[in-house]
Amino acid sequence: MSTPAILVENVTVHYGEVLALDGASLAVEPARICGLVGMNGSGKSTLFKAIMGMVKPDAGRVLINGEPPAKARKKGGIGYVPQSEDVDWQFPLSVRDVVMMGRYGHQGFTRRPSKADRAAVDLALDRVELSEFAGRQIGQLSGGQKKRAFVARGIAQGATMMLLDEPFAGVDKRSEATITRLLKELAADGCTILVSTHDLHALPQLCDEAVLLMRKVLMHGPPGVVLQPEHLAMAFGLDVLNRDVPDAAVPDAGVSVPGVSNRPGRG
Repeated sequence: MSTPAILVENVTVHYGEVLALDGASLAVEPARICGLVGMNGSGKSTLFKAIMGMVKPDAGRVLINGEPPAKARKKGGIGYVPQSEDVDWQFPLSVRDVVMMGRYGHQGFTRRPSKADRAAVDLALDRVELSEFAGRQIGQLSGGQKKRAFVARGIAQGATMMLLDEPFAGVDKRSEATITRLLKELAADGCTILVSTHDLHALPQLCDEAVLLMRKVLMHGPPGVVLQPEHLAMAFGLDVLNRDVPDAAVPDAGVSVPGVSNRPGRG
């Protein structure tokens, strides 16, 4: 058995009296693209923070490639693409400045870019098709271009794991296609990718596997199985059965639903 790239074991997180994660467990193998699905308040952002070591669990543990998250972050192994509302787009940084942040772990105390740093940034910008916008203030980009800039930061960083929080929210079709292509290329190169998204229609084309979250992992398996309406109803409620959801395959015996009935609305 290989060491999982992401291992979350019985993680519980509270914010005061609010229970954000309740014994969540998850294992993602290296070089896989995993989609994280759940309604607002289901714990997706908290799970991201736990994986990055920004939140200390009340119980359970998280390992990144067999190491604590803080150690993995120190090595520059985790890249992060935040939600748009989590970024101050008025801050006077150029696109190149944002991507260069990914090189900080490779630089000395003075943060003076080397020839190798500049080359890595140029390559990352070219890869996300933003070279012509390198000198532009980051807030002047379109929604899709902003997402691509943060993907470029992770590429320049040399991250072996990328966490993307709603990367397709508010982006144009070109950027969606570019981001999808990039993520598949990165996974083919050995990068492990966890994507939180509400765009259920995009999951089967993008992801190797999907996770259904409602403070705990309700289901983890192929996207076509996890996205069946009767399974989504466990996390989103019975009304999802009346919505337009992607066509899905019939469940197979390999899909596990830990501690939760497969009947709609249970758990």
